[in-house]
Amino acid sequence: MPYVVTESCIKCKYMDCCEVCPVDCFYEGENMLVINPDECIDCGVCEPECPAEAILPDSDDKAEKWTKLNEEFSEKWPNIVKKGEAPADGDKYKDEGEKFTKYFSEKPGAGSAE
Repeated sequence: MPYVVTESCIKCKYMDCCEVCPVDCFYEGENMLVINPDECIDCGVCEPECPAEAILPDSDDKAEKWTKLNEEFSEKWPNIVKKGEAPADGDKYKDEGEKFTKYFSEKPGAGSAE
């Protein structure tokens, strides 16, 4: 049961999750992160670290539509292994709904693989 990043991450991208991941399975887009489901070991340490509550097990009904997106973009975006700067206005978007249709970007982020 891999974990997936959901819509709540968009425009927030706090990155607390990637610092605790023991297998470095997070990938960075311009305004959100995703998890590579083939690399995730299902440990769950990332889930409570997310201030936006954007990480769910893929078995959760709310995660279903995000599984494919995480899989697709983890193959395109750079790996991120350490916490970077969260967007200065991230808190403003934390509780906003319908963020995917309004803000999702397919562009890759800067990444921080070392």
